[in-house]
Amino acid sequence: MADALLNAAQRHRWIWPALGVLLLWAALTVLTARFSLHSLSGVAMSASFLLMPALGQMLVITTGRGNIDLSIPSVITVSAYVTVVTASSGMNGFWLPLFLVIVIAVGVGLFNAMLLLVLRIPAMIATLATGYILATATLLVNARVSIFPRPPVLIWLATGRIGGLPVICLIALTVAAVVGIVLARTAFGKQLSAVGQNIVAARYAGVQTARLIASAFVASSLLASLTGMLLAAYAGGAFLEMGAPYLLQSVGAVVLGGTLIAGGSASVLGTFFGSFLLILIVTTMQIAGLPAGAQDILQGLVIIGVLSIAGGKLRSRRD
Repeated sequence: MADALLNAAQRHRWIWPALGVLLLWAALTVLTARFSLHSLSGVAMSASFLLMPALGQMLVITTGRGNIDLSIPSVITVSAYVTVVTASSGMNGFWLPLFLVIVIAVGVGLFNAMLLLVLRIPAMIATLATGYILATATLLVNARVSIFPRPPVLIWLATGRIGGLPVICLIALTVAAVVGIVLARTAFGKQLSAVGQNIVAARYAGVQTARLIASAFVASSLLASLTGMLLAAYAGGAFLEMGAPYLLQSVGAVVLGGTLIAGGSASVLGTFFGSFLLILIVTTMQIAGLPAGAQDILQGLVIIGVLSIAGGKLRSRRD
């Protein structure tokens, strides 16, 4: 019986973060009267904001060869600033910032792909450099920020509810469902996994590997950019470190959810539960009254532990 359960957990790696969510939720419910279903709704909203860039990070990591997108925080921040600067309070004030953040996302994704595929710069260095460029652009935009006239549509998307369920949660779940269908049921998804497993074999099989990798980086930037736009509406503005928490959290949610850091195998459901678990961990530390510095340290240790375990599994797989 135990062996069967372990085998099932190995096949469905999302079980572990899901179990962690249940245990931590139960512990918080027992230990504090302040944690309720209403509190869980707030956790779900925060997890939804994390889930979207984490899904983009998952697509990039799935391409293998150590690919990772470190420009996500800067894309989120600059998109939030562009939204603040260009939005207007009328019903049509939503479309211009949406168009601009999509253009930014496509441009950043293609630029990252060019650095990686054409100039052969490792993804970690390439995307980090892109992040620094975007950080400079953010400083320039910051000088023009004044009042943020939030469009009604954007306010509803970021803070509205349908039957008590936050709209942002529905958006994140829809995005996750679309990504899951693409990975499981389309040629693109199967080819993406093939590239992550063995790029040389995929190339010999006729897969357009460069196009697939570029598409993953564009998708990552697009999801991060839309997250920045929604965050601006949720927070009522933008600030310089707005995207910073999503750097390691996006990676941690992906790996914690069972996506292989070596690439070739993704878990959308696992990324969902991984995002939820990371936010619950932060919530636990806040309820415990830990200072912000200690929260960052403990969160970093959790993510480092997850990445270390994943690295150990990768070494075992190679041996």
